[in-house]
Amino acid sequence: MFKKLNEYLHIPKWLFALLVVVLILRIPSFFEPYSYGDEMIYLSLGEAIRRGIPLYSQIHDNKPPLLYILAGIAGGLFWFKAILAIWHLATVFLFWKLAEVLFPKKKPLHIISTIIFAISTTIPHFEGNIANAELFMIGPTIGAFLILLSPPNGASAKKLDFKKLFLSGILFSISTLFKVPAAFDIPTIIFLWLVLVKKLNLKNIKKIAVNTFYLSLGFLVPIALTFIWYGLRGAFSEYLIAAFLQNVGYLSSWRPDDVVEPFLVKNGPLLIRAGIVAFGFLILWWKRGKLSKQFIFLSAWLLLTLFAVALSERPYPHYLIQSIPAVSLLFGMLFTFQNLEQSLTIIPLSLFFLVPVYFNFWHYPTAPYYIRFVKFATGQMNREEYLSTFGGHINRNYKIADYVIVSTKREEKIFIWGSDSMIYALSRRLPPGKYLTNYHIHDFSSDEKTMDVLEKDKPFFIIILPNSPNLDGMDTLLMRNYGLVETIDGAQIWKLLGSKVRSLLSS
Repeated sequence: MFKKLNEYLHIPKWLFALLVVVLILRIPSFFEPYSYGDEMIYLSLGEAIRRGIPLYSQIHDNKPPLLYILAGIAGGLFWFKAILAIWHLATVFLFWKLAEVLFPKKKPLHIISTIIFAISTTIPHFEGNIANAELFMIGPTIGAFLILLSPPNGASAKKLDFKKLFLSGILFSISTLFKVPAAFDIPTIIFLWLVLVKKLNLKNIKKIAVNTFYLSLGFLVPIALTFIWYGLRGAFSEYLIAAFLQNVGYLSSWRPDDVVEPFLVKNGPLLIRAGIVAFGFLILWWKRGKLSKQFIFLSAWLLLTLFAVALSERPYPHYLIQSIPAVSLLFGMLFTFQNLEQSLTIIPLSLFFLVPVYFNFWHYPTAPYYIRFVKFATGQMNREEYLSTFGGHINRNYKIADYVIVSTKREEKIFIWGSDSMIYALSRRLPPGKYLTNYHIHDFSSDEKTMDVLEKDKPFFIIILPNSPNLDGMDTLLMRNYGLVETIDGAQIWKLLGSKVRSLLSS
């Protein structure tokens, strides 16, 4: 089967070998425990989808729906990682095709850039092992650029027809429905159309405007359909706010929220970064006659993705994945070209390395990740020891989840108070309210509203994790309606008492 597929896709031997290596490097991810916070949220919302619970109105997170839908299709962490692995292999293949289209007959560049891209988006350094939105969204984006840049159009605005523009817009929209910053990739192609025009007259401007309209139409249709869907489900405003408008506040969410500053002061860093992008575009426009379309395209793409990466000023390394395609191709130029542009690639590449340094991005060690898996796979480390390497709380949470699964029915709700939403995903139980984590409650609700929900829809279990912050009113609720039935590694599990017992306690 693999041989026939290989022949059909015309995959060169080196690429086939690389795809095998990528798949092997992903094997440890299939054995990761339920531990990574974002994945736990995705799986919990996926569980809600499987039960027919409307997203956004009855359960909350602040991303568009495609990631949660994939998590719902997966149904569990292993299959979520498996879907990611297949998706990523397809993305690597599309990247190679894009490299071929951009640089015809430059096989060394194809090989170098594809290897850099494939490995960088796989290893833990940039959280390539985690099923985050960035890994899913870069595939459709690369596909869109592949359509727009492939011969016979070759990026020229004159030769693109409605079908190709509309389909590319749909792919950009799919990327954005994984995560909104993907939309920042779109201006890259519009800028390239402007650069490639020999004379910027009314006729050419009109053609670019029409192409932009067709591209935008394809982009807007899938997003509009999601609004219609959630509108029919009675969640239009919640969807608009959670998936789109709340991300505006998200831009400065790590800055002190108790300081009221003027608009220009608070948003100064964002405006400066926008100015840097604009300045970079001006330089590329000014020197367009002396630069290749490939260098202009990749530099503009990198500038826009770095702007998207730094939007929130949060130091999560998986954000950088959005920039990896452009960076990989620029590295290909650096290692294979022997002209002025070989030296010029250092400028955008330096900017890429400056961003994580300036914003103090985290990174995760790669070698220890694989070493511990080898020890686990060869029996040098038992399961409990392996789980503990992902955090001291992991074994505790597995014990709690086992207890919840045995003690509750699937439809019975639980409430976890603490900084860990993993138990929801692991036990496949849901909370009584919309919010899964403490920071959701802190950012989008309040302690008072949370207690109102718990009073009205009392969960079967309330689990208080160690070192959790005080929740005003919780002690009273527990004393009147719950009994402490288990303590697991410092976590208290309180069970809802029968109505007769609650009546006696209240009297």
